[in-house]
Amino acid sequence: TFGKEDGEQNTGLNAVFDALVINKLNVLELIQKLLHKDKSLEVSPQRKGLLFRITLLMSGGASILYIRWRIMGTGPPAFTEVDNPASFADSLFVRAINYNYYYSLNAWLLLCPWWLCFDWSMGCIPLIKSVSDWRIIALAALWFCLIGLICQALCSEDSHKRRILTLGLGFLIIPFLPASNLFFRVGFVIAERVIYLPSIGYCILFTYGFSLLSKQAKKKKILAVAVLGILLVNVMRCALRSSQWRSEEQLFRSALSVCPLNAKVHYNVGKNLADKGNQSAAIKYYREAVRLNPKYVHAMNNLGNILKERNELQEAEELLSLAVRIQPDFAAAWMNLGIVQNSLRRFEEAEQSYWTAIKHRKKYPDCYYNLGRLYADLNRHVDALNAWRNATVLKPEHSLAWNNMIILLDNTGNLAQAEAVGREALELIPNDHSLMFSLANVLGKSQKYKESEALFLKAIKANPNAASYHGNLAVLYHRWGNLDLAKKHYEVSLKLDPMAPGTKENYNLLRRKLEQLQKKGSA
Repeated sequence: TFGKEDGEQNTGLNAVFDALVINKLNVLELIQKLLHKDKSLEVSPQRKGLLFRITLLMSGGASILYIRWRIMGTGPPAFTEVDNPASFADSLFVRAINYNYYYSLNAWLLLCPWWLCFDWSMGCIPLIKSVSDWRIIALAALWFCLIGLICQALCSEDSHKRRILTLGLGFLIIPFLPASNLFFRVGFVIAERVIYLPSIGYCILFTYGFSLLSKQAKKKKILAVAVLGILLVNVMRCALRSSQWRSEEQLFRSALSVCPLNAKVHYNVGKNLADKGNQSAAIKYYREAVRLNPKYVHAMNNLGNILKERNELQEAEELLSLAVRIQPDFAAAWMNLGIVQNSLRRFEEAEQSYWTAIKHRKKYPDCYYNLGRLYADLNRHVDALNAWRNATVLKPEHSLAWNNMIILLDNTGNLAQAEAVGREALELIPNDHSLMFSLANVLGKSQKYKESEALFLKAIKANPNAASYHGNLAVLYHRWGNLDLAKKHYEVSLKLDPMAPGTKENYNLLRRKLEQLQKKGSA
């Protein structure tokens, strides 16, 4: 409650409740006395207590604002046009009319919470640009109701009615003010969280309206049934919405019917599908997100990544190049562009893209890792090792970078250095079976068979279905002279992967050797 706008709203609500309910303040009488400078307007002990409490609340509210201001870096957050299009409109008329339309939509969500969406930005609600737009009717209806209620709250002869309506309107309007765009630009069009507290005012007004109707209605049972029906429908809607929030897929898909023009909705559905491995469906939604918002760089980046994985490199490069032209400091897009250029064997461009990514994001271990892969492809071994070392410095648990260092040092004959790097890596990531496997290979070549065997067995225990783990352990036993164990693990490896490179040849060599030994033994 104190995390966002609600933190400031609570202070205003407490002040309204204190004044109207506890102190039973007559707002109309107070306004009249202030306007006429009535000398009878004295501060009683009760009023002094109210002023003191309100002063405390204002101090608390100011403290919350100051803390929030400090957390935000002593400056307002940077919002874009897609977050709140109306606030970027050049015309004061367009801004005012759209702000009021947003108010009417919030009021409608309180009355009929059927159109619910996790995000209302990115074209979800097209701007009203002309008085001929039929949506103007919503503004007129909102202000007709509000003005009528305000007049009754101020001018009714019934003091109880005035106090109830003032309390309801206070709880309805005051908590909404921070989200109204009146004092500062907010980063959303509609945010359902900002009408949680105003719903208190709505409930007060609804309950009071029902009590008035029940006094005048002749068929009170019909009225009671209607109210119970409304309550039941809202409970069902609440249960349905709660179930939608239980999973990302349901939440994102529920927004498609509410905001079909919202690029972010399509993006999130696509991302959820991509995370589940359904790339074909994800592509469809990412393309729609880019169509709805041609400057949506995150959708371009994710779509480019999928196309890269599907080896559709030309289109992937076009999308990622467009993304970095639109947002030149988009480090992830620069890195992914480098990966695509590397796959296209345009190594100089790839290197430049990687360094541009690192320029915009200094601590970028994944980019250093990919840069190292590029240098390894170019046989620039020292540069590759330096790049991977940078990746592990920035992210000590970067298993792929550690593994590549061990393998490169192993392949270039630097077994002692490979062993040192492997031991360092396992100290930081002791349960990584791929590191155990790589270090076990190095130790086997260094004829440290016992230690190598222990690491191989530990890696196999962590990942028993890796054919290469069994195959390399079999090679170790083969070298070590434990031929029966070598035969056993060759057979397990071939069962897991009959096409494992080299394993079948080694197994055949071992069988021939065993046959020769049997012949010698029988002779």
